[in-house]
Amino acid sequence: MFTDRRIERHQLPCFLQVFNRLTDRPIGYLGNVSRDGLMLISQLPMMVGVDFELRLKIPAADGTFHPIDLTASCLWSHEDVNPQHYDSGFSVPQAPEAYGQLIDVLLHYFSFDPLQASA
Repeated sequence: MFTDRRIERHQLPCFLQVFNRLTDRPIGYLGNVSRDGLMLISQLPMMVGVDFELRLKIPAADGTFHPIDLTASCLWSHEDVNPQHYDSGFSVPQAPEAYGQLIDVLLHYFSFDPLQASA
């Protein structure tokens, strides 16, 4: 069982909704992200060892959404500290370029650079 995190993940204080790409139904919220994976927070546990077709809908300034489609494999799923919620870890082995760009934007947006603060 995969339990050791080898890469830094960034927590998202504001959650982005995650959808089933095939049905366009919401399945949860993005909890954290990394280049190789993500954590989903949902009201139902996810099946471990199964590939999911996911869609992130990234809001644009004009009120539209830009979709990022991913195939992600569920590595683990367990109950969250909040009642009736579950955390599930997914690997994203072949992420599209837009997913990497999203991580870069989120990292920049949620990071605090002390050198810029002193300028």
